[in-house]
Amino acid sequence: MNLEKCNARLLWGSLSGQPQEAFMSDFRALLADLRRPSLLIRAARFGLADYRRERDLCRLVDRQGSPQRTVSALMDQEEWLEQTRRRGDTAYSVSRHVEVLIALMAEARLLPRDAQPM
Repeated sequence: MNLEKCNARLLWGSLSGQPQEAFMSDFRALLADLRRPSLLIRAARFGLADYRRERDLCRLVDRQGSPQRTVSALMDQEEWLEQTRRRGDTAYSVSRHVEVLIALMAEARLLPRDAQPM
């Protein structure tokens, strides 16, 4: 499933009659399938302990909303950062990438538990 379709599901609810749990588990599958350098992932996991939604999220997204909308916005940013990293673009910021990954991991934990895939 592509990212745009997943984002549309997060913003507008289920598509083609699928229940809410189906698209949330699709989204969790996208998160689980992210393949990033291990150093980025380790840095983000380390930073999770210090993450504070009220303080940190305002730097990353325009406004705080539901975890679904927030994760969707963070996924878009992370995808852009990953593409920038892969291109070797000088606009790439490793610290920003780690911040977005930290927020993404933390916000994903706020998604409804019943939607987690087994």
